[in-house]
Amino acid sequence: MTKIKTAGLPLSEAKKAAILIHGRGASAESILSLSQYLNLDDYALLAPEANDGSWYPYSFMAPDEANHSALEKSLESIKEVWNQVIDAGISPENVVFIGFSQGACLSLEFAAQNAQKLGGVIAFTGGLIGEEIQVQKYSGEFEGTQVFIGSSEQDMHVPLSRIKESETLLSRMGAKVKLLIFKDSNHTIREEEIDWVNRNIL
Repeated sequence: MTKIKTAGLPLSEAKKAAILIHGRGASAESILSLSQYLNLDDYALLAPEANDGSWYPYSFMAPDEANHSALEKSLESIKEVWNQVIDAGISPENVVFIGFSQGACLSLEFAAQNAQKLGGVIAFTGGLIGEEIQVQKYSGEFEGTQVFIGSSEQDMHVPLSRIKESETLLSRMGAKVKLLIFKDSNHTIREEEIDWVNRNIL
């Protein structure tokens, strides 16, 4: 059973939901604090928590077998949260995924493996997971879903080349992808990213 922290509107009252996925070494509570900066007042907010603060043990581009069992469990955890939202009567096009770093990678991965018309996918520094991108893992059609990926052009964890590869695949699956790439080398969420997301997705 996944530990899920909630905030915002109760699921029973909300028409929209955001699933927020934290980064390595962080917590559900820390990612929920983003709601102070994002336009999420009319959303139910759900944040699953990873065991020991990590969704998978190695880099998101490590050999696939290294992360396989932890990644499968983590994707099941996200599916559990997704089912909770859908079972509450909220339609997929009113569900937004928001993640940072490891959580951004997991957000993109879950969305691409289950592509459909969503409220949006917001990936603050992330890309699709795997030593190589394996196209056969992904199915469905995003039907114009907005996908945002913001990052440094020289991030220490997420290479720009993987972000661009992810953009190509997601676009091919019908997503409308926006990249905001910054010159600094900071592994962080920038004000410009928050502003763009608030204006265009939330």
